[in-house]
Amino acid sequence: MIDRRDALKLTLAGAAAFAAPAVFAQTAKPRTRIVFLGTKGGPRVGVGPSNPANLVMVNDTPFVIDCGMGVSHQLVNAGVPLEQVKYIFISHHHSDHNLEYGNLVYNAWAAGLSTPIHSFGPKGIEEMTRIYWELNKFDVETRIADEGRPDPRPLLIAKDIAEDGVVLQTPDVKVTAFRTPHPPIVDNFAYKFETPDGTIVFSSDTNYNPKLAEFAKGADVLVHEAIYLPWVDRLVTRVKNGATLKKHLLDSHTAAEDVGRIAEAANVKVLVMSHLVPGELDVTDEQWSSEAKKHFNGRIIVARDLMELKLPV
Repeated sequence: MIDRRDALKLTLAGAAAFAAPAVFAQTAKPRTRIVFLGTKGGPRVGVGPSNPANLVMVNDTPFVIDCGMGVSHQLVNAGVPLEQVKYIFISHHHSDHNLEYGNLVYNAWAAGLSTPIHSFGPKGIEEMTRIYWELNKFDVETRIADEGRPDPRPLLIAKDIAEDGVVLQTPDVKVTAFRTPHPPIVDNFAYKFETPDGTIVFSSDTNYNPKLAEFAKGADVLVHEAIYLPWVDRLVTRVKNGATLKKHLLDSHTAAEDVGRIAEAANVKVLVMSHLVPGELDVTDEQWSSEAKKHFNGRIIVARDLMELKLPV
């Protein structure tokens, strides 16, 4: 016989069993997520947004895209142990995208790195890696001797990207590079990440390039740089060579309105506007998105530092 107290216990246990999947669904970590580490375009370091850098996490494996100043600090702020970084991708050799490349690896080593980091970038990344270790030879070898650390130099495996195509294939992720113009730089790559939860495309810095829409066709998320044209004149008044800077900005970046054109042609689910120029002036999210909305009817996000986007979207 089952008394009333036993019956109550069975009822509660059964209810808990049915409720458990719902609880798990709410607390389970997403397999794939993007963290926008630095969303301001340009090399200037200030008290506002951090310099360009992004993070893709797939099954707890960190993929870092670009290494503007502050990337190490922002990874820590995002809760990612530096020693867990496994892959680094540099889009092009402008300082706001590669200046903390070597130092990120060094900081990971100081935090306890003992496993390889594979880095990819346009021609020059291999040479940059070699020179970085030469510059820091005394410090590295002193710390190896004094602190018993492993030699970090064999742990950073750099590879120049010479042409478009797949640059990395793991059990979880395929990464494809696509050259896109960013005058005067020619070796400049957008990256496509195909993950178990969807496809993410990072445009890199680029002028308006309809072919990029073909590369991003059907992507779940397109992270595209943007320049807000109405405020370019206000931005260039802050420097002596304003006319030269204005020409560079207009020739080598994509107007926010044209970013919408790319997203619409690519038929992406979500457009994220990042690498914002000007990134230090008070352009509102509504001003950014209203430009893109002229041509794109989908979901638009204006990225801000440490904002996180989970896939599937």
